[in-house]
Amino acid sequence: MAKNRPWLTIIGIGEDGRAGLSPAARAGLDQAELVIGGARHLDLAAPLAAQTLTWPSPFVDGYAIVLARRGQPTCVLATGDPFHYGIGAELARLFPVEEIACFPQASAFSLAAARLGWSLPDCDCVSLHGRALERIIPHLQPGARILALSWDGSTPGKLADLLKARGFGASMITVCEAMGGPRERIRRAVAAEFAIAEIDPLNTVAIEAVAASAARVVTLAPGLPDAFFENDGQLTKAEIRALTLAALAPKAGELLWDIGAGAGSIGIEWCLRHPRNRCIGIEERCGRAERARRNALELGATSLDIRTGRAPEALADLSAPDAIFIGGGASEAGVFDAAWAALKSGGRLAINGVTLETEMLLGALYAQHGGTMRRLAVSRLEPVGGMHGWRAAMPVTQWVVAKP
Repeated sequence: MAKNRPWLTIIGIGEDGRAGLSPAARAGLDQAELVIGGARHLDLAAPLAAQTLTWPSPFVDGYAIVLARRGQPTCVLATGDPFHYGIGAELARLFPVEEIACFPQASAFSLAAARLGWSLPDCDCVSLHGRALERIIPHLQPGARILALSWDGSTPGKLADLLKARGFGASMITVCEAMGGPRERIRRAVAAEFAIAEIDPLNTVAIEAVAASAARVVTLAPGLPDAFFENDGQLTKAEIRALTLAALAPKAGELLWDIGAGAGSIGIEWCLRHPRNRCIGIEERCGRAERARRNALELGATSLDIRTGRAPEALADLSAPDAIFIGGGASEAGVFDAAWAALKSGGRLAINGVTLETEMLLGALYAQHGGTMRRLAVSRLEPVGGMHGWRAAMPVTQWVVAKP
């Protein structure tokens, strides 16, 4: 078969099995010489005249099998819509789209929305399959409707516990099991009273979020409360953090280096700005690195990758960043030079300093590279005996520059 014609067929199959496939999808299935899929998929597609192969573990080994068959009629079975949190996108990275024929079915999100009468564009759709449960935390907003793909039958109960712990115990949880087939079952419970048992591993969870007055909500603006971050004092405070995020100007899908991550607050808030944003945080103290990881999970910033090490040595071989924040160690020899060399053209770099020595360095860098400098001063009202007065924090000198 010519390589520029479809030889690879990707078929989304539902719980109704072969009977639910379109004529074109059945034809693609029957014309294949090899059908690859999970054991459940192969059972649903039976009877099959072609040779069959259960997708191997580890999962990535299966791609090598498909690569070796390039040009030979091959069918890969997937659940529902293969291009919605499915295998389709991974296969499309390996082969030109002209070599692929895909026949999707309704995704689990579409099926759940149809069962509940929800408008899908008004829902937050999250996959927890093979991913950290904490990914759902930024979506826990008052009144939100969330659809989440489960990892297994234990996911709904774990979500109920998380909702209770964060002040969302009054939320309604709907567990949609094995949708579209004879085993379909839909059950509901309030998170605080969740006791649904024997849940099918193939399930999708719908959440109608109800927040208590003291619920721990990750708000949408930068500058989250300082109390949200476990820290030992090494923390960029909320007001300075908001201004620093504005200076870094995150765009969707960008990578930040946070050098001297401390409690991880800048990297966490960078990741929270968009689901595709990523951050690599560099922190030389092991205790602080572990604290930053805990903070990231607590706030749902699961794309923050904390590396324990000392800059500039720890910067070697990292993916090139779109933006860099240096919150600690700016005056260390080689740190700025290594960061500047790695920064992509057009990328942004921000350094905050509170010491005279760092301020002098920033002045020299400003003279050499341009950019903008500003001094940020914040005072907070605090009790003074039986009265109140303004207590000034140490001023922060900030230099921001874009790489030509």
